[in-house]
Amino acid sequence: MTAHHAPDLLPVLTPGRHRSPRRGACFMEFASFLAGEKWGDDPRCTDPALAHLARMVNDTIPARDRASLVSLIPSVIGAKGDETRIGVLVAVRAAEAALPIAAETRQRALAAGLLSLRDIARVDDADGDLRRRIRAALDTAPHAERWARSFRTLTAPARADDLPRMVDAIVQLAVIGIAEACVHDSGERMRDLLAGAIDDARAVTGTTSGAEPVAEPALPETAPVSRRLLPTR
Repeated sequence: MTAHHAPDLLPVLTPGRHRSPRRGACFMEFASFLAGEKWGDDPRCTDPALAHLARMVNDTIPARDRASLVSLIPSVIGAKGDETRIGVLVAVRAAEAALPIAAETRQRALAAGLLSLRDIARVDDADGDLRRRIRAALDTAPHAERWARSFRTLTAPARADDLPRMVDAIVQLAVIGIAEACVHDSGERMRDLLAGAIDDARAVTGTTSGAEPVAEPALPETAPVSRRLLPTR
């Protein structure tokens, strides 16, 4: 197995949801397979926000770059713990990556999301590093931040129970923003975003970013593997 290719007898990374490994696998389906869990794209072994980011990157990354994600898959197994903290970190990491290059409309939505996220997650001076990261991200798109501050005066304040939905929205906006940006290296940027988010999540859980030992999986009787695609999610 090379750094970016899976063995022939394992599922092949492709976009979308798949009914079984013989039809391919998305990033998180592959993780469920390696973890010995029931086949699916939302396994218990990974934080929900991190899993959402992984699915978005898998489905959106250019096809030529998708195989570069394979080496990251074992690292998400066991990356879960404080869901609120990890969710905030994943969203901030995604906004950091997208704000400098996304289209203006997406910059505005991301800036509004970051401001609300900071408020409802109670990111205060005691959490200096995260607060600095949010501030630095907003500084890359000052016009978007000004628009977002004006927009917020016309809307009701976000509530604490909005946090999971807000995290998912920021992640989705960010990944699509990177995919549609006028840059030549969108695939590399998405992989770096996912790798950084995995490191953030594992720092919260107190584990390293290397692959963890997992039970040896067994392919279902429907093998061998097929590379046919099913419709995307």
